[in-house]
Amino acid sequence: MFTPARRARIVGIAAGWLADRLLGDPQQGHPVAVFGSGAAAFERLTYVDNRRAGVLHTATLLGALAVAGLAVERATARRGHLAATVANAVAVFVALGGTSLTRTGDRMAALIAVGDVDAARGLLPSLCGRDPSVLDTEGLTRAALESIAENTSDAHVAPLLWAARGGIPAVLVYRGANTLDAMIGNRSPRYARFGWAAARFDDAANYVAARVTAVLVAVCAPFVGGSPAGAVRAWRRDAARHPSPNAGVVEAAFAGALGVRLGGPTQYAHELEIRPTLGEGPPPQIADLARAVRLSRAVQTAAVGVAVTVSAVGRSGRRASPRP
Repeated sequence: MFTPARRARIVGIAAGWLADRLLGDPQQGHPVAVFGSGAAAFERLTYVDNRRAGVLHTATLLGALAVAGLAVERATARRGHLAATVANAVAVFVALGGTSLTRTGDRMAALIAVGDVDAARGLLPSLCGRDPSVLDTEGLTRAALESIAENTSDAHVAPLLWAARGGIPAVLVYRGANTLDAMIGNRSPRYARFGWAAARFDDAANYVAARVTAVLVAVCAPFVGGSPAGAVRAWRRDAARHPSPNAGVVEAAFAGALGVRLGGPTQYAHELEIRPTLGEGPPPQIADLARAVRLSRAVQTAAVGVAVTVSAVGRSGRRASPRP
């Protein structure tokens, strides 16, 4: 028998995923955008070009989210099962971005298919931080596919797993950490030191989720005509050569599952990175991007089942021992 808190978490995870699946991200007033605006304002007070200032900045913001999440969790638990369930569902819904990710991937594939390169370049910043002005059709396709792969883990699998293991405080802290990494975790001259803590915390928070995602990519690959063995092979052979300990795992798994080659020169606003190749097929085409979107959707659905299972078998969900 589950405790009331555990039942609220399990049902809340399922309900939050369903809400994201039906609605996607709110177009205005998204709590993540509000947090980002607050973090940017706070940065104007805390920024100093060193790691210590970045640690303080990151710890203060994530600590505030943890305290707020714990307060909400305790307050709603006192109000009863329904309030606790709704609170968990809202927290999961706010943290998830999988549906908006795949919808954007579909739009990108459609724009590239009709040859509207300018519109595709305009849409790319919704997926990643690369410089779209230097990308042709092939570059846009590769950038979008790599972003779909990485964000399947970051925007969907990871928040579900953190919600399953730590409830509202954990999923809010994770989403805040992921947002801070996007804001200050890059290697630009301004954030090379100040953003170090945000980037390292995000790496740690995504470590398990990236590997769970890679497993799910292999499991779900047949749904898009892909290769489970190819996903595992590319993951084991290529992922460690990627500069990110997590993105490389997921991108390699997608590349192997779809039979394409990812990686290569990657232009950001602040630098050009020469990424290692992942996978051993040809460069991805428009059809491969469409398959990647479908694979992401399949992985997202499977991840809900994993998260519910993780939550159900958690320590607080064990059956209490009978009284003597």
